[in-house]
Amino acid sequence: LKRIREGLDIVTGHFNSIWYVDHVQFHDAPVLEGWTALTYMAACYPSFQFGNVVLAQSFRNPALLAKMAATAQYMSEGRFILGIGTGWHQEEYDAYGFPYPTPGVRVEQLEETLTILKALWTQPRATVEGKHYRVINAACEPKPDPLPRIMVGGEQPRMLRLIARHADEWNISQEDIAHYRDLVKESEKACAAVGRDPATLRRSWFGGCLCVPEGTDMSSVDMSPIHSPNPLIGTPKQIREKLKPFIDLGVVSFQLKNEGFPDTTSLRLLVEEVLPRMNA
Repeated sequence: LKRIREGLDIVTGHFNSIWYVDHVQFHDAPVLEGWTALTYMAACYPSFQFGNVVLAQSFRNPALLAKMAATAQYMSEGRFILGIGTGWHQEEYDAYGFPYPTPGVRVEQLEETLTILKALWTQPRATVEGKHYRVINAACEPKPDPLPRIMVGGEQPRMLRLIARHADEWNISQEDIAHYRDLVKESEKACAAVGRDPATLRRSWFGGCLCVPEGTDMSSVDMSPIHSPNPLIGTPKQIREKLKPFIDLGVVSFQLKNEGFPDTTSLRLLVEEVLPRMNA
């Protein structure tokens, strides 16, 4: 916890949001419960927006999630972002006793969840009868004001259409730039299919990042602790060069996992040598 606070102290005033994953078990790694950990950090660091990247919708009843999100938005005075997806890591579903249906069913469940969230956030009393979930004359007071931004993670065609219909922001996790270019084209097709202007859908990217000092011999960098696929690794100049093509494709925010944790060198270099020149 001391190391987490140290990292957040370094990025305060430079980064604008705190994000935490939503896993309950991941192989043998220690994992904090995502909602609880994020709520604690949001309370301790009131200058940040905060959200999960991304919540597994099946971990929480949709109506309860709507209430939790409304409360987080109310108590934080508008700093909460709802990041959500279908869930994908079957190991934790099996271990914790959550049903793990087919991808198609999980997409249906997510769409119903988003419908219920919006109904509870905007209607005095909400009734939604879905195939998987339902609410009857359900109240959610106080209402979140403003409504939380909804960020949905996904890349398969059916998910991209769901995102085009329901999301304010589209999040991609740990994809390289070549694949991301293809996904942008597919996202734009999905938006066209539902009659949405792609420019109204924010784009964000989540992934690992390890920034090392200029002049570092990259062959000497220990890669063994890094498990993220397609991480951003390099000197400040190299990191800036790797971020730029994503920005050129419309990415407006990055959720960067500190692959050097608990060492804070990477965070300091991002704050001191990457961000100032990106924003110049």
